[in-house]
Amino acid sequence: MGTTNKPRKGASSERDEEGLIRQAKFDPKAFGELYERYIKKIYTYVYYRIGNHADTEDLTSRVFQKAFVHLPGYEHQGLPFSAWLYRIAHNMVANWYRDQSRRKIVGLDEATRHSTEEEPGSAAERMAERDMLLKVIRQLSPDKQQVLILKFAEGYSNTEIGAILGKSEGAVKSLYHRTLLQLRETIEKNHSDKPRTGADRKER
Repeated sequence: MGTTNKPRKGASSERDEEGLIRQAKFDPKAFGELYERYIKKIYTYVYYRIGNHADTEDLTSRVFQKAFVHLPGYEHQGLPFSAWLYRIAHNMVANWYRDQSRRKIVGLDEATRHSTEEEPGSAAERMAERDMLLKVIRQLSPDKQQVLILKFAEGYSNTEIGAILGKSEGAVKSLYHRTLLQLRETIEKNHSDKPRTGADRKER
């Protein structure tokens, strides 16, 4: 029996996206479809970076406004369209930090807004862990925060992350390795510095 060439996984969706992008360059309705497709991802990315819902909504809106204005000049270069959006978001967040000259930390209520269905004890424990992790991540440099979010939230390759950050694949790989080491060391330090509770002292 002869073999048939199966299309590469995701190839069809990539072609559909390219067609939608071409249409969106002159059709606002088509751009609306791109907006609906990527709004949640861009919002989540920005929120993880700055930890404030009001500013996240504003920056996310500005990301898509800028994308709409510059879309006629967009050219597909073998990377997902979302990589271009993340690049815009990256620059927006960088400008936001320069304007603010400070970093905001996500509060316990903000980081766990959707955890109310859990058991009280379990929810409180998960909230504390999540809040601690977000605080640790925001102690990292902006590039290291970027790498973690794009790796874990999006599953992007080193090549794709490099295109967003303007770095080589090797530089991203090295940055990712250093980021994991620093993250682990910081988490371990936070755990060792954490005061013991009365229950912990009783176990000794």
